[in-house]
Amino acid sequence: MAATLSSHDVARLMAEPSPDLREELAGRLAADLSGNTLTVTEVALAQDIVRILARDVEEKVRAALSRGLRHTSQLPRDVARKLADDVEFVALPLLADCMVLTDDDLIDIVRAGSCLKQEAIASRTNLPEAVSDVIIVQAQEPAVVVLMGNTAANIADASFGKAVDRFAANTRVKEAMVLRGRLPAAVAERLVTMVSKALQTHLVMTHELSPAIAADIVLSAREHAIIHLSWGASDEDLRHMVTQMHRNDRLTPSLLLRSLCTGDIAFFEAAMAVRGDIPLENAQILIHEPGRRGLAALYRKAAMPPALYNAILAAVDVVDETGFDGQPHDLERFRSRVISRVLTLVETVDNADADYLLDKLEDVLVFSPASAASVPPPR
Repeated sequence: MAATLSSHDVARLMAEPSPDLREELAGRLAADLSGNTLTVTEVALAQDIVRILARDVEEKVRAALSRGLRHTSQLPRDVARKLADDVEFVALPLLADCMVLTDDDLIDIVRAGSCLKQEAIASRTNLPEAVSDVIIVQAQEPAVVVLMGNTAANIADASFGKAVDRFAANTRVKEAMVLRGRLPAAVAERLVTMVSKALQTHLVMTHELSPAIAADIVLSAREHAIIHLSWGASDEDLRHMVTQMHRNDRLTPSLLLRSLCTGDIAFFEAAMAVRGDIPLENAQILIHEPGRRGLAALYRKAAMPPALYNAILAAVDVVDETGFDGQPHDLERFRSRVISRVLTLVETVDNADADYLLDKLEDVLVFSPASAASVPPPR
């Protein structure tokens, strides 16, 4: 341990016990203690000296210890806790990295209320669920934002629910939650009604949502474009959305059927192209080929369920037969025609899909004796 506690160093400290010298020696001592070159006796001696320096009146001496010892397991827990309870200049490096501190230590410090200390703890790698929960329930908003952005933090499903309850009106926390890599499905669905259109789109592209909610988000996000997207048209945002959804297993058969039935032909075409791994232009040609052999071939290549094929076929037939007429309530009438045709094939449509389409039909149907009679009764 000569590098830190040589007789020369001791003589200097006795002759000139200046804060700068104590800071220098604290840093050198921390470096030696963080290494693996000390004997058992030297480690014990170094730890005793660390305890003395941790009580130094100069902040910069204590800060040098905190910075130098934040990664070592040789730091005594009582010293770690003393430094963690110190002023922020001293405590923050240790709080962000020190593994000697226990969960109870971290929870106590979160509850003490210093925002910067809470943020440092929220940024820790492999943060335990119990500490994350206390941050969500008791810490200030900046720390919760840091926690939600910390993909290495462990957060229980119930804690996510508490975050939604507590920060329902807080845009920063909600945005950080949406941008996490994983959210419980129930939490993602609660957030849908609380966030911006852009974040709703991100939710449907990256998180697990029910088919009905996913379809509603997609349709809502693209509502303004549906009636203007003629056959053969597309856009870069649509390509990005569909590709990202497929990458995250969100491009489900139910979503494709629902988007087609509610008027978003461009989304259906782009989705089939991505699922079938072919260019969009080729997918459009195959989907609208009059003999429907192209649609059948692409359907198989896209690994779509055989049981849903007749419903998809019926919807594509109506799309090609009618299209938009350019009159008031054009989109509503178009949707009612497509949905009514598909619902005549109720035996091939899943219960959940049929219920969803019936709900949409009630929203858009222009009731007349003829159109009402063509709608099959709910199952």
